[in-house]
Amino acid sequence: MKKQAGFTLIELIAVIVILAILAVVAVPQYVDLRSDAATAAGAGIGGAISSGTALNYAKGAARGASANATVVNACTSTQLAPLAGLTVTGGNIVSGGITYTISGTGPATSGATASCTITPSIGSATSFNIIGCANTSCS
Repeated sequence: MKKQAGFTLIELIAVIVILAILAVVAVPQYVDLRSDAATAAGAGIGGAISSGTALNYAKGAARGASANATVVNACTSTQLAPLAGLTVTGGNIVSGGITYTISGTGPATSGATASCTITPSIGSATSFNIIGCANTSCS
């Protein structure tokens, strides 16, 4: 008699069951990565804006009234996004299909530090600090 080679039906079913269990465990881990990425991107945007306001304030403080520094007296996307080279669409920052909203209070005076919050349409909010520049001299 000729001996046949191959897998039995039981072995094939066992492999399919093992792959199904792995898929059930692994898929939720990958599905949540989009919100984690949006949260990390929001933190990056907040850091860029924080650096931008610090440079804006330093420019105004170093050069005085001739610096024409950007007035920053509120935590809004319209005021803060241009300092980091970001584009504001509809009052918010839109990047990669995700909308980021900036909110918070102050700063009302030059040199004052305020905490703002950037919230992506998915994911978690992140806080960042800005330095205010309430006039063109930033002093």
